[in-house]
Amino acid sequence: MTLAGERTRAFGSAGRESLKTITRQVGVATSALRPPPDFLIIGTKRGGTTSFYFDLLDHPDVMRLYPPPLPLVKREATKGVHYFDSNFTQGERWYRSYMPTEISREAHRRRHGVRPVAGEASPYYLFHPAAAERAHRSVPDARIIVLLRDPVLRTYSHWKERRRGHAEPLDFLDALEAEPSRLAGERDRLLAEPGYTSYAWEQQSYVTQSLYADALRPWFDRFGHERVFVAASEDYYADPAAVLGQVDTFLGLPPRASSTGIVRNAAQGAPLPDSVRMRLDGLFAGPNAALAALTGRDFEWS
Repeated sequence: MTLAGERTRAFGSAGRESLKTITRQVGVATSALRPPPDFLIIGTKRGGTTSFYFDLLDHPDVMRLYPPPLPLVKREATKGVHYFDSNFTQGERWYRSYMPTEISREAHRRRHGVRPVAGEASPYYLFHPAAAERAHRSVPDARIIVLLRDPVLRTYSHWKERRRGHAEPLDFLDALEAEPSRLAGERDRLLAEPGYTSYAWEQQSYVTQSLYADALRPWFDRFGHERVFVAASEDYYADPAAVLGQVDTFLGLPPRASSTGIVRNAAQGAPLPDSVRMRLDGLFAGPNAALAALTGRDFEWS
């Protein structure tokens, strides 16, 4: 690359960062004009939330977060804000800065005859020990959406994602053995210190994040079963239109025309060995039974 090209590239990068800063400042300054989210997609990590969120955005009455995709600023819509987990100390005005304004919502309603909805997808919310209480205090009327993947495959995919980026030095089974010591004390500290972030709790909790009943119970306790929609990731990938249609109804939206069902953020790699699969099936048998009792649904994972 020529010197002129390098300068142009550097200026472009700096310019994009400046524009991002400006748009966020505008969002914060107008936060009082921005209603809270109508829905939260809270998980699960490696469960298809990226694909699902962007599929949901295809509905004409689901609004994008602020700012929408803009030349020089961002290539695609913002998916998650992570306010109720890692960014809680940024404050409510910062969180509202991502939401579309009431003016834009009302303009949409006048044009199309439907009150639009807006929300975000931050899959760490499901597992963060303080997120359910924080969310309920801030957005008690929000509807909660959860995609749950076969816990064995979710656990392995989570490890593959870390391994792919060279962030996980341990082989799969060694990482599972190390998990209890890595997570020791982290949950209590996250509850005690609002500004604390835990890499181990978020990124090295391969098995623990797959204990869905434990993670879901605080959300049911605060929002009630009627405000929490739970779907199997496998059902979504098998028939996106059917699951999205159920979610449209859950959010009070008219039926959509179609769904793309495009898979995003997939972690490629070697399949899970049968011997390891059998071992993990046994590990998750009890937790899966607890999930069935909590949700009233048998997910039929095996």
